[in-house]
Amino acid sequence: MPQGPTPRQRARADNIARIKELALGQLAESGAADLSLRAIARELNLVSSAIYRYFPSRDELITALIVDAYNDLAASLEAAGSMRAPHRVRWSAVTGAFRSWAREQPHRFALVYGSAIPGYRAPGNTIEPAARVVRAFCAPAVRGPGARLPGGAADGLAGQLDVFADAVGVERDPDAVLDLAAAFARMVGAVQLELNGHFVGTFDPADALFSRLAEREADALGL
Repeated sequence: MPQGPTPRQRARADNIARIKELALGQLAESGAADLSLRAIARELNLVSSAIYRYFPSRDELITALIVDAYNDLAASLEAAGSMRAPHRVRWSAVTGAFRSWAREQPHRFALVYGSAIPGYRAPGNTIEPAARVVRAFCAPAVRGPGARLPGGAADGLAGQLDVFADAVGVERDPDAVLDLAAAFARMVGAVQLELNGHFVGTFDPADALFSRLAEREADALGL
């Protein structure tokens, strides 16, 4: 008969979860640049060297938090877009879910879409979770495969657009793929501006603005 995890495995999983929880608390308080494994070890009543059995470096802990954030956000977007509804309705649901997730967890949004972390370089295992977010975000705008991207299209962007199309899981003409990339970039930018307080005194609260921006993107995408 299959057996469950051993007590030692459960204890390790519990400690990893607790380390991540405390790290997220640090992110919310002071940002990723000041993340300290030693401070987390003190919170857990561990000698400082013991925490390295779970995460050998600060960067590995940051990577784990990034992967978790991407996957959590992607799951939220996938759930929002899973309804049987017209593309425009699903687009509204997904863009709204994107903003809601960011507003509820601004420190995690900043971790994946904010400023670069000094001294940290994201490894390759963050690429697929990041692409999962983009796929889920763009899914309502995808209505079926189209032509492969021809060489030399879009002023030398063909290769990069092809990579983006593969990440999103579609085959579209260069202009359509570029529209998807631009829509994603603009909506991320709008959320960043809101979270960083740039709409205070103008578009505050930004509910109506964000809704209208999402509608404009839907128009541009032909939804």
